[in-house]
Amino acid sequence: MALLVRSAASSPQFRKTVANPSASTVLFHIQSNFHPRTPPRKLSTFKHLNIYHINGNCRLKLRHVPPFATNGNASQLPPPPPTPPPSDSHANNRKFAVVACSAATVALAIANRVLYKLALVPMKEFPFFLAQLTTFGYVAIYFSVLYMRYRAGIATDEMLAYPKSRFIIIGLLEALGVVSGMYSGAMLPGPAIPILNQTFLVWQLAFSVLLLGRTYSLNRLAGCFLVAAGVALAVTSGAEHDQMLSGVAIVWPAMMMASTAFQAVASVVKESVFIDAATRLKGKLLDLFVVNSFGSGFQALFVLLFLPLLSNIKGIPFSELPSYLRSGAACFFNVGTNTTGCDGAPLLPLLYITTNIAFNISVLNLLKFSSAVVSSLAVVSSVPISIYILSLPLPYLPEGVSLSPYFILGSVVLMMGLVVYNLSWSIKQDSDIL
Repeated sequence: MALLVRSAASSPQFRKTVANPSASTVLFHIQSNFHPRTPPRKLSTFKHLNIYHINGNCRLKLRHVPPFATNGNASQLPPPPPTPPPSDSHANNRKFAVVACSAATVALAIANRVLYKLALVPMKEFPFFLAQLTTFGYVAIYFSVLYMRYRAGIATDEMLAYPKSRFIIIGLLEALGVVSGMYSGAMLPGPAIPILNQTFLVWQLAFSVLLLGRTYSLNRLAGCFLVAAGVALAVTSGAEHDQMLSGVAIVWPAMMMASTAFQAVASVVKESVFIDAATRLKGKLLDLFVVNSFGSGFQALFVLLFLPLLSNIKGIPFSELPSYLRSGAACFFNVGTNTTGCDGAPLLPLLYITTNIAFNISVLNLLKFSSAVVSSLAVVSSVPISIYILSLPLPYLPEGVSLSPYFILGSVVLMMGLVVYNLSWSIKQDSDIL
């Protein structure tokens, strides 16, 4: 049995009449194809609708349904069903994912620190060339991931339209950090690099207070003080023959700490980008790969622009830069006649670049499954192990480095500071505990 309904614009036979505007019944006379002699039928599809056939027409009778809680008492409404708790299997799967990602992050962090020093053995005269390769590797990886997330609808057009001025600042600071870290790392003993890199925490606290107006608890301030004391004790204390940095010009550890300062300012600027984007995007969080992709892109641009300045620092005339780059490429691939001192290339530099990219992706993946606190603790836990490994005789570093008692004591104080610093976060966020 079919019902044909024509619109009011196309059929003059369609009309709506209301006998009484205040009444609860509205009558519709609709032209239908029911047989005129068909007795009236009640369609039970809608419990509150009565449809009858009168003289070839269909009469639709709507019964008024009073709203819920007509007396204004909202408590009469039935409460919403409670949200079912997550299943045990889901919680176990999430915990397993966090533990697995944490273990992978720790392993990659240790490999990243060790290979960082080993990669500088064949590329000691070409640290800027290695910095360029690392930078452009970041650009390729991050923009590829950003493209996939844009196709999936995770990164939107509004996110991509975010003003690029802060990304330019981030790129400049990260370029300064990478280049200064490469130059100083080539002149420093292996175990000193991860220790000096921990001054990142001190710089981050200072610039967060200056640029963002943040205030920190006593736990974090005490942890920051212990980190600074541990670094100072590890690199400056003891007799001259026991010092790990004896015979190393003070400019190199100072440059390494300056590189961490550049990176700390860049991280604070990134934090301000996320805060500002939450307002611009009306509460939506800016996709992480938008910041990393454009920051890495501008970083690569500034690395290229720094070529004349860096050539002057290294005593290379600007006119000889093409020759320097060709020599760096020849050393990296270990081809040609003038590759003395490039033993280990290209294996060691490629291992470092690959591990470094995998490490950054692993940190992002751990952040996805857990929180920033868990990822930070995973990275921090790799510091003492990497220090111990770098003190041992390694391929292409057969002499090793002896760890003085002051260095070990400074490392212990530094680790205590990192634990105290993260303690306040662990107390506030129970979900971060593995």
